Amino acid sequence: MKSNLEKRLLDHVGKPVGVPVRTVSEMRDVLRGNPFPKAAPERTYAIFLDERPPSDALTTAAGARDEDMRLGAREIYVHYPGGMGRSKLKIPAAKSGTARNMNTVAKLVDLVLKP
Repeated sequence: MKSNLEKRLLDHVGKPVGVPVRTVSEMRDVLRGNPFPKAAPERTYAIFLDERPPSDALTTAAGARDEDMRLGAREIYVHYPGGMGRSKLKIPAAKSGTARNMNTVAKLVDLVLKP
């Protein structure tokens, strides 16, 4: 599935696009593992990666102001108090990842679980 999606995206956009894949159980774990449960879910993101983030992922980040970051199993969690669009934060380890806020992660889990 992963390689098929990546090939189709390559054919469509003309460049490689990584596709991190998670099971419903893993997506629930992302929600449960959110280290910022009291923060606004629309300002709290999971950056999904294919592999465990490197241990120096947070120390190599640049441009941080008031953002807070934590490592997950195969995610990097970021809370953007001022909003992601205003942030200058650059996380080199997240370059190949894709970010979704906690509202979206919860909706994706709900969509799969609906009868």
